[in-house]
Amino acid sequence: MQSHQLKSIKTSNKKRIGRGGKQGTYSGRGIKGQKARRGYSRRATWEGGRTTLIAATKKTRGFKSRQIKNQVVSFNLLVKHFVNNALVTPAKLVEKGLIKDAGLPVKILAGSPPEKKLNKKFLVQDILYSRSLSDYFETKRKKSDEGATVKEKGKKEPKSKK
Repeated sequence: MQSHQLKSIKTSNKKRIGRGGKQGTYSGRGIKGQKARRGYSRRATWEGGRTTLIAATKKTRGFKSRQIKNQVVSFNLLVKHFVNNALVTPAKLVEKGLIKDAGLPVKILAGSPPEKKLNKKFLVQDILYSRSLSDYFETKRKKSDEGATVKEKGKKEPKSKK
């Protein structure tokens, strides 16, 4: 192939603004102001200072958050469905029919005061729980060996010294 056989590539005819020529002194940018200056750019969501559409939709009726909600399990149901010293995991809660999906976060709520309900031990793994239950577990463990053991996600239990 020789240089006279090469074909030129056709480019789009974009209008180059601010280069003088036949467009006049303003070159299609209007008179003064921020938009007339070189280097001007703005966010796609900018609406001249008013509340943007994105921010306003949060305040209108019918807005639905995309944040994943916890699946709630009552503490009373744990007492009914699990035996003493049972390991409670999301997979086991699905087996018992207490939650629908083991992949979504699970939270145990106290419901009624657990003083009357807790006569069993539970080992809770990969499950969130309400503050009132965590306080109760702490006091129950300090008072006696009875009560619940809480295993937090990602934390290892300390090894016993022999």
